[in-house]
Amino acid sequence: MTYSISLKWLIAFFFLFSLIACNKNKQNSATHVVQETDEKTYDDNPPMQGFDSLNSDPQAIEIADKVMKAMGGRESWDNTRYISWNFLGFRKLLWDKFTGNVRVENQNNDLKILVNIHNLEGKVFKDGEEQTHPDSLSKFLQRGKEIWINDSYWLIMPFKLKDSGVTLKYLGEDSVMNNLSHVLELTFNAVGVTPQNKYHVFVDKNTNLVNQWAFYKNYNDESPGFTLPWTNYKDFGSIKISGDRGSRQLSEIYVLDSIPESYFTTFDPIDLSKL
Repeated sequence: MTYSISLKWLIAFFFLFSLIACNKNKQNSATHVVQETDEKTYDDNPPMQGFDSLNSDPQAIEIADKVMKAMGGRESWDNTRYISWNFLGFRKLLWDKFTGNVRVENQNNDLKILVNIHNLEGKVFKDGEEQTHPDSLSKFLQRGKEIWINDSYWLIMPFKLKDSGVTLKYLGEDSVMNNLSHVLELTFNAVGVTPQNKYHVFVDKNTNLVNQWAFYKNYNDESPGFTLPWTNYKDFGSIKISGDRGSRQLSEIYVLDSIPESYFTTFDPIDLSKL
C-alpha cells in the first residue's frame, strides 16, 4: 500500500514539473517572437549613422518608420538610383544617389553645374563658357552642393526623418485639411547648410504620409517662416513622391533606373522625357 501511494505521488510530481516546464518554454518562445519582431522593425529602416536616437522620442521614431513604409519602404528607397525634378521653376536637378553626381541647370540664367557632392569635383558652365579658374570653380561647385541640399529636401524629406544629425520629437496631434495628424519636430546638429533650422512635420494618421510641413528659420522661433502642404502623391518607380506644395510646385519629376553617363560629364542639353 505504501509503495502504491508513493508511486502515485511520484507520478503527480513529474506531471506538475512537466506542466511548469512546458509553460515556461511557451513564455520564452513568445518572448523570442516579440524580440524578433522588434529587431525586424529596426532592420527594415535602420537610422543613418549620426541620427540622434538617444534624444529622439520612441513614438516619433516609430512614426518615421511608418512614413518610410508608406512611401514604398526602405529597400525601395535604397534601390532608387536616379531622381530628377524642377525646383519651383527656378532650376532643374538630376541626382545619382549611388555616386553622388548631381547636375544643376538654372532656368533664369546660363549656369550649369556638374558636381559630385561627396568630393566636390566637377565642372561649371557660366555665361557661355566653362569656368576653369580654381576660385570660381570651387565657389560654384560648393554652390551646387548647397542647391542640392536645399532642393532635394523639398522633394524627398520624408525619406530623411532618421538622417544623420537629426533629432526627432513627438509634439502631439493636430488637424490638417480635416485629417487628424501626428506632429513631429525635426532639429539638426551640425549638419546641412543651416543647422539652426527647425521643422514641424505633420503625418496623416490614416495614410502615414506627410501632409504638411512648417519651416522655422531658427530653433527658438515661435512662428514658422512658412507652412505648406504635401499633397498629390504619385508612384515613381517603386516609391511615392509628392511635388505639390500648394503655391509652390516641384514638377517634371522622374525616377529612372539608367541614364547616359554623359549627363554628368557634358553640358549638352538633356531630355529625360525620352528615356
